[in-house]
Amino acid sequence: MIDHTSSIVDDEASGLDGDQGPPILSVAELSALLKRTVEDTYGRVRVRGEISGFKQAASGHMYFTLKDETAIIDGVCWRGAAERIGVSPEDGLDVIVTGRLTTYPARSRYQIVVDAMEVAGEGALLKLLEDRRRKLAAEGLFDIENKRDLPFLPDIIGVVTSPTGAVFRDILHRLSDRFPRRVVLWPVTVQGKTAAAEIAAAIESFNRLGGTGGKSPVPRPDLLIVARGGGSLEDLMAFNEEIVVRAAAASDIPLISAVGHETDTTLIDYAADRRAPTPTAAAEMAVPVRADLLAQVEDDGARLTGAITRLLDNGRRHLDATARGLPDLSRLVGEFTQRLDDWTERLGNTMRVGLDGRRIKLARLAAEIPKPQQQLDHAKRQLKSEVRALMAAGRSIVAERRGAIQQASALLESFSYQRVLERGFALVTGDGESPIDSVKKLSPGMPVSMRFQDGQAGATINGGAPAGKPRKAKKRDDGEDPQGTLL
Repeated sequence: MIDHTSSIVDDEASGLDGDQGPPILSVAELSALLKRTVEDTYGRVRVRGEISGFKQAASGHMYFTLKDETAIIDGVCWRGAAERIGVSPEDGLDVIVTGRLTTYPARSRYQIVVDAMEVAGEGALLKLLEDRRRKLAAEGLFDIENKRDLPFLPDIIGVVTSPTGAVFRDILHRLSDRFPRRVVLWPVTVQGKTAAAEIAAAIESFNRLGGTGGKSPVPRPDLLIVARGGGSLEDLMAFNEEIVVRAAAASDIPLISAVGHETDTTLIDYAADRRAPTPTAAAEMAVPVRADLLAQVEDDGARLTGAITRLLDNGRRHLDATARGLPDLSRLVGEFTQRLDDWTERLGNTMRVGLDGRRIKLARLAAEIPKPQQQLDHAKRQLKSEVRALMAAGRSIVAERRGAIQQASALLESFSYQRVLERGFALVTGDGESPIDSVKKLSPGMPVSMRFQDGQAGATINGGAPAGKPRKAKKRDDGEDPQGTLL
């Protein structure tokens, strides 16, 4: 390589004097010479190392570093190759990559452009799968209580597998032999970069179908089978990807995993509701044998018919035995007829005796009841007695009230002004017959009327009494009632 590079440099500087030393190159020219030299010398290499610093750009390109105990090298995998390598790179994964060496002049670094990648040794791949299994198991994706029972006889079976392989034909053939059912195929690739995403999308899409009553033209299956034929551990890696395992664990439709041969085990087997050793065994798990069911139905029908026949025979014998143990109905009816006649006669006698007793008691009670005329005479006597007592009480009350009235009348008479007039006094009245009780009410020429005990006379006032306080009347000592002096 050194000689080849030297010859190139010598050719490009052939017009210069050797005494002036090597020609002056630009950085770009030197980088181009190095790039061409590396690519021509190491056009195709295989390198083993541990992936470190892995990242995938939005464009789909993958960038990482391969390292061992003493050295590192940058690696890049363009999007087209990344979709074909069939391995999901991650930090710590020991791989063997195939590609070409080149340089990256912008950073003065050399790198390998990878177009193929494989896990370096089955032991490393198994360790990767075991670590992934433990991680998913810790999340509960493999718990037994999450497993669903398979339907006994599904109407529609969904199959997720490659449409070109023999797996799908084997499933159809086994279903046709055992119990023909409607099968819906969701075609996917079962190996390669896009296989895991297609398988997970198929499982999720089957679960999103609306069923026969919905708007989707594809009916919703009652059972799913995810199947693939045998292959190496690397060939089956799509069924070990987390996206597939999570889709299988989240499926609402019961799912059978039938990946590889009987000795092959993938992570989807742990997440599925049932694992089948082969795709053909999955079909056998999906449906029973129709001929066996028909034979069982016929056998059950015969056994049921025999059981019903034996039941009827036993019932007939039991009925005959019971009938023999029953008494003679004619004798039984005759006995009850005689008993009824006896009770009828006793009832008639009892009614007659009862009625006679009631009639005698009624007559005795009727005799004890007093006659209405006697009650009326007694009431009249009692009424007369009460009337006499009432009249006597009335006369006594009237006499008592009359005496009280006479006493009140005498008292009222004693207070009358007429008695005063009889003692020599006169009642002076003015117009309107109103009494004049003060000299201040008199005026000269005022006509007045004077009433005496035996008549009335008119008079005219000639003069008035002098003003002043009226003299108080002296008390009389003769005990005479002073009422007359006031009037």
